[in-house]
Amino acid sequence: MSILFGSEENILNAKIIKGENAQLSSLAGAMAVADLIKTTLGPKGMDKILQSSDPNNFKVTITNDGATILKNIPINNPSAKILVDISKTQDDEVGDGTTSVVVLAGELLREAERLMAMKIHPQTIIAGWRKAVCMAIKTLQIASINNGDDPILFRQDLLNIAKTTLSSKIINTELNLFSELCVDAVLRLKGNPIEMIHIIKKKGGQLKDSFLSKGFILDKEFGIGQKKILKNPKIMVANTSMDTDKIKIFGARVRVSSVTKVSEIESVEKEKMKNKVEKILKHNINLFINRQLIYNYPEAIFTEAKVNTIEHADFEGVEQLALVLDAEIVSTFDNLEQVKYGTCEYVKEILVGEDRMIKFISDKKSSASTIILRGSSDHIIAEAERSVHDALCVLSQTITTKKIVLGGGASEMYMALKIDELARKTSGKQAFAMEAFSRALRQIPTILADNGGYDASELVSKLRSFHEKGMNYMGLNMHKGNIENVKRSCIIESYKSKSQSLISAHEAAEMILRVDEIIQGNKNYSLKIFFVILLKIIYIKKNLKNL
Repeated sequence: MSILFGSEENILNAKIIKGENAQLSSLAGAMAVADLIKTTLGPKGMDKILQSSDPNNFKVTITNDGATILKNIPINNPSAKILVDISKTQDDEVGDGTTSVVVLAGELLREAERLMAMKIHPQTIIAGWRKAVCMAIKTLQIASINNGDDPILFRQDLLNIAKTTLSSKIINTELNLFSELCVDAVLRLKGNPIEMIHIIKKKGGQLKDSFLSKGFILDKEFGIGQKKILKNPKIMVANTSMDTDKIKIFGARVRVSSVTKVSEIESVEKEKMKNKVEKILKHNINLFINRQLIYNYPEAIFTEAKVNTIEHADFEGVEQLALVLDAEIVSTFDNLEQVKYGTCEYVKEILVGEDRMIKFISDKKSSASTIILRGSSDHIIAEAERSVHDALCVLSQTITTKKIVLGGGASEMYMALKIDELARKTSGKQAFAMEAFSRALRQIPTILADNGGYDASELVSKLRSFHEKGMNYMGLNMHKGNIENVKRSCIIESYKSKSQSLISAHEAAEMILRVDEIIQGNKNYSLKIFFVILLKIIYIKKNLKNL
């Protein structure tokens, strides 16, 4: 066996890291990623400049959003990629907490490294963690507040969540404006998907010039010579080619003997386009919106028939617009009865800054709204969009769950206190793992204080003392640098965001902790594994025959 498979490592051609080295490699990679974005956590967090390495597409992004940072940096460590994935999941599911979920996972792994140095087995640590996270979720549920039955109090809760979420963003200078803007937009949804909120970025002015407009705004203009206002229009939303009135035969070469022949081909193309436009006009519509370009000739036919057109509407805009108008995007026009048209109260051209846009307003579809973001540069507007998107996502999730929890590290400190109480009642090595979990939770307020430039040891020790006395409503106020009643200070967070980040961080840390071997194979790794298995089967069969 040893002679036949003496070169097995060469056959596999894979680098294998085993045992303690594999565990340390996994832990180190994940902790490095957590340390990278740790300084962006909280209202006093710092920003990162992300610079593209491609000289042909030089791009600079300035942000403190955890998901954006991790998405744009090259990572080769497999365990670090797990943290990148949970950050993306947090961003997709909730919108907020993308940094805290990675930081918490990193702190859990840091504690796990210390326990493993004490010769505590990873499975023992995992068992203790599972008990700890169950206690943490139970504590969070008990501490949560639900004001969903009172519209006034619930709206105030949403405002507080928006302010807490946006306090760490670039738009915190206009905190009240953007908080009101996001809450009003989300409340208008009335259970409809968040895609009903359209965000348009327009460079110019200042952040405080941003505003919320009721109705859907499309960053396009009507065709030349068409009406500027339409009342109760019949609208068709389409995705079809309207630019074939000129010769455009892809992948072919056409040779003609004279210019007259070219003219004949153009005439045929124009006739085809005319027939297509006439098919559309048979639907008896007032407004034709196309995702693709509309060339001059078909636009002139539409204008002559007193039908307005909007060309080259971006894909996302068309999808959202079809949802708002309750229409379906069509690409064929032969069957009139199968087309679902859209309508609204009126459509009109408006002026935003120096640009003309088209606004769709409908009382029936009052859930639609558009946020116009203004700013002095593309970088500022892009970061403002990311900030508003996070706030909109977390607010929409809060409307679903109705629950809120206290921020400023109060929830983490309260959960850590309850886990410590459970650890004292638990016998065996699992108690060490539970205590490690509580220490990781207490690192969140510690990092918040560090990022604010305050004495973290002093503040966190005082905060822990308050919670030991039963004052679980006490937390950190990073604007004042002290400990106070965060419920009275309106430092509120979403229950969904907090619980999701807690569960995701625990699951990611557990997955990384279970690793005891890293196999780095090449592209043909699977084929070579199959080859090795096949050789082993042949060898076993030969031995059986000899017996």
